[in-house]
Amino acid sequence: MALQQVVEQIVTGLGYDLVEIERSAGGLLRVTIDLPWVQPAADAPAPLVEQYVTVEDCEKVTRQLQFALEVDGVEYKRLEVSSPGIDRPLRHDQDFVRFEGSVIDITLRAPIGAAGGGQVNATRKKFRGTLERADNGGWQIVWSEEPPVKPGQKVSKKRVPAPLQAMGFTLDEIRDARLAPIVDFKGRAGKAGSAPAPAAE
Repeated sequence: MALQQVVEQIVTGLGYDLVEIERSAGGLLRVTIDLPWVQPAADAPAPLVEQYVTVEDCEKVTRQLQFALEVDGVEYKRLEVSSPGIDRPLRHDQDFVRFEGSVIDITLRAPIGAAGGGQVNATRKKFRGTLERADNGGWQIVWSEEPPVKPGQKVSKKRVPAPLQAMGFTLDEIRDARLAPIVDFKGRAGKAGSAPAPAAE
């Protein structure tokens, strides 16, 4: 059985979502998990406490994976199971639905080219902006080229803000998409994904 299948079977069987599998130099096998998400009803109240992956969750998955990987003869030197953190990757359409309205970073597979309409550098591939639904039902990222305001900097009330720009995209056009790792001054992530839990090994 392929590594992806083995890991996904164990992770989902324990009631979690598999976010990512990475193999790194030195034989490290890193598995990222998250709590399953179900789209809430439109009239459902927001949860009082948002749930996150805990160290205990990571340890439980680690134990089961170690056993399963040994049975299947998967070679690795070190196994690390962790939560996605504030720069959680977005892989599936459900991820985009879940984090609609969040600030994300995307990298296109190919430069934007003529789709930039002369408003965006044709060679540009990386964008940061707010994830929104497009009018056609697909996805778009909305951003402004307004330079960030530095701490203590005074902004003139007469200054005209830079216009918003929007770019529609399909998941097939994306090489990488992640929640932007933005943390507020209280030390919490903005509207992002899971808070990082220490990795279990």
